[in-house]
Amino acid sequence: MVGERAVVVGGSIAGTLTARVLADHYREVVVVDRDEVLGISQPRRGTPHTAHAHGLHGRGYLILAELFPGLRADLQTRGVPVGDLGEMRWYFDARLLQPARTGLLSITAQRPVLEDYLRSRVAALPNVRYLQRTELTRYLVTADNSRVTGVALRDAVTEQESTLDADLVVDTTGRGSRTPVWLEQLGYARPAEERMKIGLAYTTRLYRKRPEMFGGTQSINPVASPAHPRGAFFGQVSQDECILSLTGILGDQPPSDPDGFLEFVRSLPVPDIYDAVHDAEPLTDPVSFTFPASVRRRYEKLSRFPDRLLVLGDAVCSFNPVYGQGMTVAAMEVMALRTLLLRNEPPDSREFLRRIGKIVDVPWQISTSGDLDFPEVPGKRPAMVRFGNKYMARLQYAATQEPSITTAFMRVAGLVDPPTALMRPGLVRRVLRLSRELRSARPATPAGRVTAST
Repeated sequence: MVGERAVVVGGSIAGTLTARVLADHYREVVVVDRDEVLGISQPRRGTPHTAHAHGLHGRGYLILAELFPGLRADLQTRGVPVGDLGEMRWYFDARLLQPARTGLLSITAQRPVLEDYLRSRVAALPNVRYLQRTELTRYLVTADNSRVTGVALRDAVTEQESTLDADLVVDTTGRGSRTPVWLEQLGYARPAEERMKIGLAYTTRLYRKRPEMFGGTQSINPVASPAHPRGAFFGQVSQDECILSLTGILGDQPPSDPDGFLEFVRSLPVPDIYDAVHDAEPLTDPVSFTFPASVRRRYEKLSRFPDRLLVLGDAVCSFNPVYGQGMTVAAMEVMALRTLLLRNEPPDSREFLRRIGKIVDVPWQISTSGDLDFPEVPGKRPAMVRFGNKYMARLQYAATQEPSITTAFMRVAGLVDPPTALMRPGLVRRVLRLSRELRSARPATPAGRVTAST
């Protein structure tokens, strides 16, 4: 064993996966969360974003399948859809990509349902226990502030305070993490922050599923583009339910009243979703969530950091959720922790932070470069970003004609291959050949529909 006790603060996906890995190396793992989390399969106060469409794609699925044997069979038994990422109905710039059997699986369960399944498996481990409705108030440290030795806690119901010693503390509390403030109070520098303002808004509604809605596909996803900045994710989430999340950027918030919600659906650049839901039975009222900006905290650049404290997940980097990266990146970070733990010694905090800094680099590049393709999004656009976005437009156009290009694109979107894989000479030649007519083939807005700019 690496140590006696590890404490994980935060019981969402990142915290759950962290506890699963730590349980192999510590005699006791304690998960602390300010909400009640066990047995909860609905959105809760601390995670309002979980009401909206989520997908665990590609590499994230592979990692979960390794950590939780029997994952696919268990989810399918519960009616949770698991399908090929490339066989979904993807629209980019209002054009349908050629479906492709990529071998990369995607889970489109409602996020709280997936969390409940994973938490139930972790909570069943004999050396894991949960402290629910309990808040972290500060870190316990040595006299010289060089090492974290535990946590100070407050019961959210009784307000009774207590302490818990720990050989390792991991902050997975999300984008609202207080670690930067506490670092400053302990005499350390706060991590520098990078922000990409996108002004994203989600509005979501659940519907009763009918067989004809999806035409044999798991989900229908018209992805927002500069020409068509309104987007949607419409997917099956159980045997009887489907979820529709509408997206708008920079102040174009999808309405939360039923009539306005449906009118926004009608304004999408493809008719598929409106045709499916305009007369469907709604199961919930529309609910909205706003995401002002992606935020990256550069912990890996700090020259000093307390020993035995780690930070991961959204507490390090909170991505624009339309790219579907957050859960997968958290899973990758947890596997980096697992690698360090296999040395059979406590993980070095700064080494771990450097490792996850490298993990975050690629998805951060993908999402921020994609955001900068929208002219209204503020930010510098260096030559590589401008070139990359022009090439991606041509690649997505080429993927409407050739399934192998869809596969290559999905492997990068699923964080299986690096973006450089899309620059292989043979692929570049096919993309350039197939996208020759792109300039003269700009998609028109379907009759009777409007774009966000009108």
